[in-house]
Amino acid sequence: MRITPDCVTTLHPDEIFVFGSNLAGMHAGGAARLALQWFGAVWGQGVGLQGQSYAIPTMQGGVETIRPYVDEFIAFARQHPQLKFLVTEIGCGIAGFSPEEIAPLFAAARDVENISLPRRFWMLFGC
Repeated sequence: MRITPDCVTTLHPDEIFVFGSNLAGMHAGGAARLALQWFGAVWGQGVGLQGQSYAIPTMQGGVETIRPYVDEFIAFARQHPQLKFLVTEIGCGIAGFSPEEIAPLFAAARDVENISLPRRFWMLFGC
């Protein structure tokens, strides 16, 4: 299994930190703040690749409002096999969702070799 470390503090040049954001790109707390401080996230950009990070909005409504952004991310990762994406437990901190709610959004990522997922997501998939 490709498991994202619980605490990401450094990245190899080909690694991308995937974090939960808000649409306004106000990366003030949680993993978004780490992405801003350490991994090149851009204040005011709430979606997509920025530096060595990739933002997935999680603060705009229910779980179903997150799904299109996760699908877009998975498609992006498939198009960039030279990069390794370390997905954090997006939406499971400040946004207030549980891993049980968010993990199913990443079901299609299980077969994408350059995407690592949090251990709790894998456990929910029965792996």
